Amino acid sequence: MLIKSPTSSDCKASEITPERLYLSRRSMLGASLAGLALGALPRAASAVEASRYADVAPGAAPAWFTDKLAAVRWQAVTVKDEAITPFKDATHYNNFYEFGPDKGDPAANAGALKTEPWTLVVDGEVAKPGRYALEDFVKPYQLEERIYRLRCVEAWSMVIPWLGFPLAQVLKQVEPNSKARYVRFETLQDPQSMPGQRSGFALIDWPYVEGLRLDEAMHPLAILAVGMYGRELANQNGAPLRLVVPWKYGFKSIKSIVRMSLVAERPSTTWESLAPTEYGFYANVNPMVDHPRWSQARERRLPSGLFSPNVRDTLMFNGYADEVASLYAGLDLRKNY
Repeated sequence: MLIKSPTSSDCKASEITPERLYLSRRSMLGASLAGLALGALPRAASAVEASRYADVAPGAAPAWFTDKLAAVRWQAVTVKDEAITPFKDATHYNNFYEFGPDKGDPAANAGALKTEPWTLVVDGEVAKPGRYALEDFVKPYQLEERIYRLRCVEAWSMVIPWLGFPLAQVLKQVEPNSKARYVRFETLQDPQSMPGQRSGFALIDWPYVEGLRLDEAMHPLAILAVGMYGRELANQNGAPLRLVVPWKYGFKSIKSIVRMSLVAERPSTTWESLAPTEYGFYANVNPMVDHPRWSQARERRLPSGLFSPNVRDTLMFNGYADEVASLYAGLDLRKNY
């Protein structure tokens, strides 16, 4: 029997959501996050695995996704002793300003978004640029379930089971050249189906743009997600393809991606361009660096309410410090927030 010691990224028993709020599912098995991030073994999906999300409507998934679902590597990464956020909360409390500024706007308005067919461009400082239909882009990669904490810069949080694959696998395939130092991501621009892009909310210069340093993008915890809760991504959660970087604030995990560019210079990202004193390029979860208008030391875990606020301490790098802190050795995290 292989026994692994827990890491600081494991949740504590004191953080567990009350049982009445717990989404009914099979108890999570396996080793700590650090061990599983690189070493999980593939196994075929079973009826038991699928039943974990039996109360989540499957949706009309495209054929390529259904085929991939049959061989998912379940719980390739997980958090220990912590409840998954109910699907309804995860899909009805969102920031996706392309569909409106209120938390309920994405769920209300994203149904108009057409995700089939979907095209992704990979270009820039790479040996193998390309323009891909989504099903062809995803085809080489095995889907994994990654159960990650999600921490919003607004001080609320969730725990979400994503289905995706490591971004590093894609980057290795396209072969970045010696000039590539950053990855720039771009969201779909479609004012007809995205009413927020017609409203001029917050003076955003669409399309939405985000970026990572190349070494961050190559980290095994950074994934491209195409599903959640055992089904395809909901439109309001970034269908059909989104980035998930669990140690950073949620706005870094760009949704509905249509372009990935390997670039030499640090990209000008949307929120950093709008308010550089509030939203830095790195956006690493850091309880010791407050937002100018609120503290980041505590967070509100959803679901929560007036009589059950579900507030807890924020963890450095959202609890993934053991895995990612070395990326920022020697970097002043108060200045480079």
